[in-house]
Amino acid sequence: MRRTLLGSKLRRLRQERRLTQKQMSERLGISASYLNLIEHDERPVTVSLLLKLGQVFDVDLHELSDDPEQRLAAALREVFADSEIKSADIGTDELRRLVAAAPGAARAVVDLYRAWRVAREDAQALQIDLPSGRKRRVALPTEEARDFFEAHANYFPAIEAAAEALIKDASLTRDELARGLGERMAQRHSVTVAMLAPEDMGGALRRFDPTVHTLHLSETLPRASRHFHLAYQLGLIEAKDAIDETIRAAALSSPESDMLCRIGLANYFAGAVLMPYAAFLGAAREARYDVDLLMHRFDVSFEQAAHRLSTLRKPGDSGVPFFFVRTDIAGNISKRFSAAGFHFSRFGGSCARFIVHEAFATPGLIRRQIARLPDGATFFAIARTLDRSASRFHAPVSHLAVGLGCDMARAPQLVYADGLDLASPGAVTEIGIGCRLCERSDCRQRAFPPLQHRLVVDATVKGASAYAFDPRR
Repeated sequence: MRRTLLGSKLRRLRQERRLTQKQMSERLGISASYLNLIEHDERPVTVSLLLKLGQVFDVDLHELSDDPEQRLAAALREVFADSEIKSADIGTDELRRLVAAAPGAARAVVDLYRAWRVAREDAQALQIDLPSGRKRRVALPTEEARDFFEAHANYFPAIEAAAEALIKDASLTRDELARGLGERMAQRHSVTVAMLAPEDMGGALRRFDPTVHTLHLSETLPRASRHFHLAYQLGLIEAKDAIDETIRAAALSSPESDMLCRIGLANYFAGAVLMPYAAFLGAAREARYDVDLLMHRFDVSFEQAAHRLSTLRKPGDSGVPFFFVRTDIAGNISKRFSAAGFHFSRFGGSCARFIVHEAFATPGLIRRQIARLPDGATFFAIARTLDRSASRFHAPVSHLAVGLGCDMARAPQLVYADGLDLASPGAVTEIGIGCRLCERSDCRQRAFPPLQHRLVVDATVKGASAYAFDPRR
């Protein structure tokens, strides 16, 4: 944990509990003057004091970590790296101090920047005449939806509770899951499930017809996907109140953002039904987070099991905090969740040296990587490709890769770290958030120059990188 941020978190905890420094120090068994020094980052917080904080104030120690502040600082770094923002050189330490002292103001800056980006892209788009003669308007509901899940740390207790209630009330078992879900649809909601050929689905994999109370599923769906779609449809019905309340509290800005978050929460519900929290977390700890083993034990896909691992964030009973990412072969990230201090570029591509992209070189095999970001934060990550089979011979196959990672300190808890020398400097791969934000001048895979430095063009010199720049300018 970073000292510069922990003091402010402790101060906010005290203020939230409406305690004076004297009252809190007495409950912790330390002097008020020592607590004052801690709150001003002039003294570190010892392990014993952290443990006592958790016991006395009943807080999860993960809540005292600086992951949210790190993500916010990373977002601010991206804001001030934009070449069109004429600002003085603002260093990482200064950004962290801003986040620690005024997190609300820092978030407002990021929100303003996002709004400005949308307005700028709108203006650019309005200069383009589409064939229809209409003007194209740019919006970012996908980013608002991603922010929504980030703000909740990818954990929704109300949705988990709704899933647990369904499992108990319908007496769902892992061995008879398909039958149990189908009977629930029919008996409780008068919905019939019908499997149709691809030509009858019109290109869809799932379609619900409310007029005849029928859920149509493509016969090309594998077993795990059929279970997931059944649970998803039940989520839209049985978890409707929990989903509505969660969406209402978010006060989203557009119907598109609302619908994306609603779909995401129904997917979350489906994952919680197929992989119940307590059972899945227990199995994950026992298997040391072996995704393949969990996939077979719960009869789900590799991606479903990996994604579920990123949602085990229940306060007081959480799993390893994982970040999760899914990308296609062109490097487009279609799903991401940041955790453990790992940051994804919001407006640009990710680093080509990141293991999720290298996974395409060895299809079907799990790749491992110790990755270090420019700020020194180090992570242990795995990645594997997923080939979504075609429905018929001439249909195209989609090639995807998923990545899962955690803070380096957690690596020994994962089976994937076995046999690796985690302390070896030579085992570390230096990566960045993305080319536009990376200041590494010796990267052979740099695709763009950094935004925050001026490009240096010299016809007489050829360096390791395709783009040379002056880090002082």
